[in-house]
Amino acid sequence: MPGNAETNPAEQSVARANEAVLSRFPFDDTRDLEDARRGFLGTARDSVVTDADGQVVWDLDAYGFLEQECPATANPSLWRQSRLCSDHGLFEVTEGIYQIRGFDLSNMTIVEGERGILVIDPLICAETAAAALALYRGHRGERPVTAVLYTHSHVDHFGGVRGVVTDEDVAGGVPVLAPQGFLEHAVSENVYAGTAMSRRAAYMYGAALPKGERGQIGAGLGQTTSTGAVTLIPPTASITRTGQTETVDGIRMVFQLTPGTEAPAELNIHFPDFAALCMAENATHNLHNLLTLRGAEVRDPRVWSRYLTEAVDLFAAFTDVAFASHHWPVWGRERVVQFLSEQRDLYAYLHDQTVRMLNLGLTGPEIAERMELPPALERAWHTHGYYGSVSHNTKAIYQRYLGWFDGNPAHLWEHPPVESAKRYVEFMGGAEEVLRRALESYADGDFRWVAQVVGHVVFAEPDNASARTLQADALEQLGYGSENGTWRNFYLMGAYELRNGPVGTPTATASPDVLAALTLDQLFDALAIRVDGPRSWDADITVRFVVRGGGTMTMRLRNGVLTQAVGTGPAGADPDVGIALSEGDLRSLLLGILTPADLVTREDVEVTGDIGRLTDLLGHLGTPDPDFAIVTP
Repeated sequence: MPGNAETNPAEQSVARANEAVLSRFPFDDTRDLEDARRGFLGTARDSVVTDADGQVVWDLDAYGFLEQECPATANPSLWRQSRLCSDHGLFEVTEGIYQIRGFDLSNMTIVEGERGILVIDPLICAETAAAALALYRGHRGERPVTAVLYTHSHVDHFGGVRGVVTDEDVAGGVPVLAPQGFLEHAVSENVYAGTAMSRRAAYMYGAALPKGERGQIGAGLGQTTSTGAVTLIPPTASITRTGQTETVDGIRMVFQLTPGTEAPAELNIHFPDFAALCMAENATHNLHNLLTLRGAEVRDPRVWSRYLTEAVDLFAAFTDVAFASHHWPVWGRERVVQFLSEQRDLYAYLHDQTVRMLNLGLTGPEIAERMELPPALERAWHTHGYYGSVSHNTKAIYQRYLGWFDGNPAHLWEHPPVESAKRYVEFMGGAEEVLRRALESYADGDFRWVAQVVGHVVFAEPDNASARTLQADALEQLGYGSENGTWRNFYLMGAYELRNGPVGTPTATASPDVLAALTLDQLFDALAIRVDGPRSWDADITVRFVVRGGGTMTMRLRNGVLTQAVGTGPAGADPDVGIALSEGDLRSLLLGILTPADLVTREDVEVTGDIGRLTDLLGHLGTPDPDFAIVTP
């Protein structure tokens, strides 16, 4: 039965379910274990990576406990995956290609050229990337970085770039390559909805959770996210088409563009001189997300599967090893084809069967409960839902085609969560009766129902200590039984915050480098989504910026909407204030580095009209909350 301890042991029903996993899947298949350790050259002597202030941003030994036998508080399949992902060090993929794994959520890959090295996907933060590069150089020598390549637009593949190169290096001729559209998607994802995504990512990766058998054991795709300085150096060269070839420092590369798969801007790379294929994040040792729990645009599994077919057709006959920006490589041409084909079938099957069932009238949750993978796919370890899941991916496909509404008019205008919760609890006889019956369900091992029904009490009565305790205990048991790393982290983070209060958001991806990469249009858009609409209904303020060497832009707040137009704006929209300034000063103003009062004091800024109107306009902007409540109202 549940208690008031900081954490609880696994209930018998969870322990039995976890034990049953051992006989369901082929744990005697050791090929992944052998592959994950193949080519190991060594690891760092210092187990922790720190930032400039001495704060630990990554701990290499934090997951040492995974070497013991799987406890009852973890799904053995996820424990196996986490153990594989926790191996850290420098690994030889093939002669001339090396990976540093276990130094962050993602891998950093290094390809040796004639004069130096190409760095692919320099992790999340500058500190872990620098540590990874130092490890490589300790084994392979002080080779200079002669090129950087971002495979796609997610932060764990570019955030550490300043740990491997500087602006001076790039200005001096070190190219930074990326797929077409990279910069737009990289910065917009981390700014527009970045606050909400980062908050939810804190739950998804569980970086703030204690590491251990009753806490965070991994995230499926990797262990967790580092917490250092997120950086970005804009690309200097774009890959614009499949079949494009580039040679950098003697390294020949053939590219395959894969937009709309795991990221809006992504590519695969074939290295013909190494018979090696980099699959970026399009084929990893798990079922990936079609819609991440942190939030994102829904990805297209139909297109994803077709690009995997194309990769096989283009490159498999010339490939002896396939590697990715997460997990470990696959060696041998036959195994590479099997791996990519099974990954292809995985996404195609989920897509086709979800669409088949929605056309029979099933809703997203109903499809998720019915969906089963073919036995041949389920037996393959790399198709397991350690990061994405069959359940939430099928719901994502439903959302992609039909949206949030399931067609039942009873669901068209439901009360919001708190008001619904109050009514549910009243209908069910009050909080005391709900908790009494929920305790019976807990004893029966129906933790899904306990979490669902007690959640109503928590939202109706946020200070109800008994409800918070029972909700935390149920979430904890659901976490213990989950094969999916991100589900486990969400469940355990929910339990942790219910018991201990908010822990905040460990990582902010909207870093100065990311903000600096925004175009002026994106900066204006970033302001527009901060306007407090109801408080701004009666405001009518027009500000005109004349950017030296860059034209005229007019910004107007009216009807609670902040619009911007190139030029003088609509006819008759005379500005309340006009400001002539440099693009750098305009950027600083829009980013909040300079205030309107600062502009008046700058010799190279000309102001006509009432500068106070700009102050008034900026006063209508709200501030996002990076620590908003998730498990409580």
